[in-house]
Formats: sequence, C-alpha cells, structure tokens
Amino acid sequence: MRKFESMSYLFIMILGLGTANPAWTQWSVDLEGGKAWARYNDVRVPKASGSPFSLTDDLDAESPLFFRIRIGYTTGSRHHLVLFAAPFTLKAQGLVKEDVWFNQEKFPAGVPLDASYTFNSYRATYRYDLIRRGNWTVGIGFTAKIRDAAIRLEGGGKATEKANVGFVPLLNFWVQWDAGARWSLVFEGDALASPGGQGRAEDVFLGGLYRISEHVTIKAGYRLLEGGADVEEVYNFAWINYLAIGTVLSF
Repeated sequence: MRKFESMSYLFIMILGLGTANPAWTQWSVDLEGGKAWARYNDVRVPKASGSPFSLTDDLDAESPLFFRIRIGYTTGSRHHLVLFAAPFTLKAQGLVKEDVWFNQEKFPAGVPLDASYTFNSYRATYRYDLIRRGNWTVGIGFTAKIRDAAIRLEGGGKATEKANVGFVPLLNFWVQWDAGARWSLVFEGDALASPGGQGRAEDVFLGGLYRISEHVTIKAGYRLLEGGADVEEVYNFAWINYLAIGTVLSF
C-alpha cells in the first residue's frame, strides 16, 4: 500500500486547493478497455552482462485484453484532478536459438521459455485548461506516476524476475476539438524523456468521443504506450499498441 500513499496525499492536497472556489464542479469515472499487442519489447538484464533478447522477436507474445480506470474531479471548469490505475501484463512463450543470460541466470538454447512483462501504472494528475475558445480546449499539467514493473523468465527448471517500483514525473496534455453537439476528437496523454537519454515514457490516446447524454459519453480510438530505461541494472524498451473503447460517466 505504500506506493499509493504519496499519490493519495498529492491528490488530497490539490483537491483542497481546487475546492477553494467550488462554483462549478464535476466528478467523472473513465472506464477503458480493449485489445493490446506489442510492436517490440527488448530486454537485457543487467545491461552489461545480460543477453539481449526480445519478447516479440525471439518469443511468441500474446495479445492480451487490458483495462484502465480514471477518477476525475473538475472545479471552476478549468482545473482537473485525476487519479488513474492501469494494470498490464504481457506474456510470451517459445524457444530461443542461443543461450540467454538474464538476471544472473543462464537459460540454455532450445529450452522452452515462459516470459512475462508487467507494467502497472498508478498516477495522480493536475491539469489546467489554458484555452477554451470556440470548439477547442487545450490543457497542460503534470503527473506523478508510480511505476510497478517486472520482467520474469522461466524455463528448464529455473525462474528469475527483475522487478522495479519507482516514481516518474510526467507532463500531461489534453487537446479536444468539438465537431458538433455530440461528437469530439481528443488527443491526450502523459509523456517525458530524461535529459541524458536514460529513459522515456509516452502514454497517449487519439480517438473520438460521443456524448449519449449529459452523464454518459462513449469513446473509441488508438492508444500508444512506449518507453523504457537504459541504465546499469536493466535495459528494456517496449512499444505497446492498444485498440481502446470505453465510457465516461459524469455526475
């Protein structure tokens, strides 16, 4: 539970500031799901002595279903506070043609391997709408992200896992164009790269919204999750594609 504490405290502090002038407020619950598949997922653990291998090129990676939830609070019509949870696990199986050294364990060539890539994301976001003019809304903010990641490899009677839990600051953005009374086009997400090139993270969505009623909106589109780390302990970069559908409940 400790990994949720800093995010909860941040959200409560910002919420207290935002409710100082509650002339206009709204809660929302954003439920999103669909199908995911990996374009690439390259691994080397540790970076110096581990074997480079790919969950997508050297193994057969599955295309899992995914689910995300966001709880949002808007005050003053321009200030947005969001809590977000996105669990995700990708599994892969197969045989490798060469020996694989992973996390100080040797997995011989020809041995059936089971691999899993877990990337659970928990975030707290504050965003302010800089532009609300005509059909356009443009907002920018910041996100505090807790990354709960793990790569596991098993085969030949051996199993080992490299796990990491850490904090990642991100920039948040939202661009929305209202095409009519009920239709909107949205481009939104979180993204940031480290100055030294040691890591990056992008989680962006492009899709359409259709407002069924005052309280119910449905959405569909494409989501991209890309990034990773290039440090001494681990080299891992992944690109995950999502076909996403969902609903936003406002009250």
